[in-house]
Amino acid sequence: MVHRAEQLKKQVAKLIAASGACSLYHRIHLVDALERLCLDYLFEDEINDMVTQIHNVDVSGCDLQTVAMWFYLLRNHGYRVSSDVVFAKFRDEQGGFAANNPRDLLNLYNAACLRTHGETILDEAASFTSKCLKSLAPYTYMEASLASEIKRALEIPLPRSVRIYGAKSRIAEYGNQTEANELVLELAKLNYNLVQLQHQEELKIITRVVECYFWMVGVYFEPSYSRARVILSKVLAIVSLLDDTYDVYGTSQECELFTKCIESWDPAATGGRLPGNMKFIFAKILDTCQSFEDELAPDEKYRMHYLKTFIIDLVRAYNEEVKWREQGYVPATVEEHLQVSARSGGCHLLSCTSFVGMGDVADQEAFEWVRGVPKIVKALCIILRLSDDLKSYEREKMSSHVASTMESCMKEHQVPLEVARVKIQETIDETWKDFNEEWLNLNTNSHLPRELLERIFNLTRTMVYIYQQDDAYTNCHVIKDTINSLFVEPVSIT
Repeated sequence: MVHRAEQLKKQVAKLIAASGACSLYHRIHLVDALERLCLDYLFEDEINDMVTQIHNVDVSGCDLQTVAMWFYLLRNHGYRVSSDVVFAKFRDEQGGFAANNPRDLLNLYNAACLRTHGETILDEAASFTSKCLKSLAPYTYMEASLASEIKRALEIPLPRSVRIYGAKSRIAEYGNQTEANELVLELAKLNYNLVQLQHQEELKIITRVVECYFWMVGVYFEPSYSRARVILSKVLAIVSLLDDTYDVYGTSQECELFTKCIESWDPAATGGRLPGNMKFIFAKILDTCQSFEDELAPDEKYRMHYLKTFIIDLVRAYNEEVKWREQGYVPATVEEHLQVSARSGGCHLLSCTSFVGMGDVADQEAFEWVRGVPKIVKALCIILRLSDDLKSYEREKMSSHVASTMESCMKEHQVPLEVARVKIQETIDETWKDFNEEWLNLNTNSHLPRELLERIFNLTRTMVYIYQQDDAYTNCHVIKDTINSLFVEPVSIT
């Protein structure tokens, strides 16, 4: 399999090089296919060169589908291109768009989901295409692959989706397309199975639940990130242990003591004061972090300082929430709530951890950047917290639990639950605009490698997936089939 995959990589690389003489649509479609099939990491230089060339192309004479795919591709790669300039000619006086078929609508919808604040034309495009695509249900008249793609996009828009989770179905859909390339298709199947074999080996290392690993595979599925993926999965397991400790098992006095033990980072700090389960968890955290440090090269060990700092900040946020719970305190506004709860979601810790196991591309400047919890990480933290609260509110109300942002929203605006749900969802949508804006700013104006920024984007994508229909991490039965498909069942080569 490895030998055949290497042969195919050389042939597909030639195919990419030869596509420079093809139409703009053909080139965009090829890159789009490679990315959806999770093959793009094999051809990073070739794709970056093609995207650079495409960026300078005049699209004024192109149709809507080509323009939308061009816009999506460039925005997704961090290029700031004007939405007004390219889409104005397709808008009519009634606020609609000259979309001739479902594919046009779908491509425009995905492009519009990368909008930032103030892009009125994309706000209109998102509203128009969403209504039109929903009105097409049940899609009985169109090809099955397009119908499936539309259904998925309405659940999770393409730029917010986790590619590896849906790679197998996209391989099958690509194989049914008339314009599918047989070399690309064969490589996609072989690569999927080879990556799956590596993931199976890594799962043997993970001692917590498979769900941790499944979640973090969405951050990086590529074989080169094995060390980083295992470390990130184990840290998510630590977050789960801490969350349960503060949320369910610890009294306020015990949580206060436990927080001080974590702050000290001293195995002798527990003394006889902590209950046995907390002593065990504390020792497990210290041992796990020591194992990370042992894996790091001498010039990488400084990274553990940043990781420990974020773990300490996380338990402080948890401890603050315990005080809220014991006092029955409901923060007066969502903003006040997020000052603590955006941190207790752990996404700032996961953002930092996603760099820890990476190679030289993650230097000390990158860790200083993430330590400051930049805007894009703040947006990630808010999206996670609000999405989690939307899905878990009813379940958590059945037991003694810290007040959620839902309750703060109801209190702030003096509205019932259903209105608060709408307002929280609107806040999530606005936060995505903040996120997209920072994605473009950082790709344009910062020295941070896109390889690092992509981890933050992928973390955010995984949050959307996990909390789209339910709290899939808590109620893990809803992702059982996806886990089985991703880690157990290979793609049929024939």
